Amino acid sequence: MELNKDELRKRLTPLQYQITQESGTERPFSGKYNKFNKKGTYICVVCHQELFSSETKFDSGCGWPSFNDVLEQGKISLHKDASLGLVRTEVRCSKCQAHLGHVFGDGPLPTKKRYCINSASIEFIEPETIASSQDQNTL
Repeated sequence: MELNKDELRKRLTPLQYQITQESGTERPFSGKYNKFNKKGTYICVVCHQELFSSETKFDSGCGWPSFNDVLEQGKISLHKDASLGLVRTEVRCSKCQAHLGHVFGDGPLPTKKRYCINSASIEFIEPETIASSQDQNTL
């Protein structure tokens, strides 16, 4: 998916742009979805691909929204990140390659994964909104 950087700068907030396009990160405990517990789906702020379900969200205490699984395999891509003098696994949206966060192997069962995701890289959609947009697509 080819993205126009100028259009993205206009559409996204400066923080959203820095995180998704420049692999930045938000300060821990500052994101709007860190202590957020509504039921629904989290989508990519750039391309709106569905990524995570509230069913797999948990409070890891790390300061960022954490999920123990993706909504569906293939929704994200994983990349080696050796920045900051650490070797980590970066998580990107598979559709638009937006930086989302990192994944670690210290999450709860059954996956033992902790997808540590920046709030600024995702948006929350309530179940009614998803059902409504799917109904409109079938008309």
